[in-house]
Amino acid sequence: MRRVLQFLILAGVAAAGCGQTTAPASDFAAERQRMVQQQLEARGINDGRVLAAMAKVPREEFVPPESRAASYADGPLPIGYGQTISQPYIVAFMTEELRLKPSDRVLEIGTGSGYQTAILAELVAEVYTIEIVEPLAKNAEATLQRRGYKNVHAKAGDGYKGWPEGAPFDAIIVTCAPDRVPQPLTDQLKDGGRMIIPVGERFAQELYLLEKKNGHLKESAVLPVRFVPMAGEATKK
Repeated sequence: MRRVLQFLILAGVAAAGCGQTTAPASDFAAERQRMVQQQLEARGINDGRVLAAMAKVPREEFVPPESRAASYADGPLPIGYGQTISQPYIVAFMTEELRLKPSDRVLEIGTGSGYQTAILAELVAEVYTIEIVEPLAKNAEATLQRRGYKNVHAKAGDGYKGWPEGAPFDAIIVTCAPDRVPQPLTDQLKDGGRMIIPVGERFAQELYLLEKKNGHLKESAVLPVRFVPMAGEATKK
């Protein structure tokens, strides 16, 4: 039976001790292992490469200092500008659905903190990632460079226009929701490639897994999902 996802991105998501800003590296490593076991494996994530990447990448380096104590909580965390870093399960689920190979070139739309980018960079040859909020794009790029990811290309810009210079892509992952699949992304996906993308209105979206065949996107699966945007600037309008 197809797993059902529910995103509940709420105001003030936090865990006990969220005001703390530091913790020993060994504590974070132990939390990563618990995350993999309790949030991922226990909920059906079984791709060994994805699990290894999730166990390796230090999520605490991709969240604001004031939230680091809650880095491995089972929920999203605010990263500023009305944006969040998705909960670990969502990151792992979307990554697993793409069935990535080490030789793949991947386009990510909606860099955010750079955490999803780092997971992808552990799994594929090249990652091209775009973030429309320029301060977030700069922060994410700096974090990714500090982590030493030489296979990541990052920039600020309109992700729905894609990255023509890097195309074609074996896979595309979109973490922000348009009302329809942008045509440039369809054009830049390789034939046989897969795209995972949430599509729909603000409070009525579905997560689509699409495959390109003979130049056209074919629905591989519709993954039921409910997005509730985090309170903040985005929900005041």
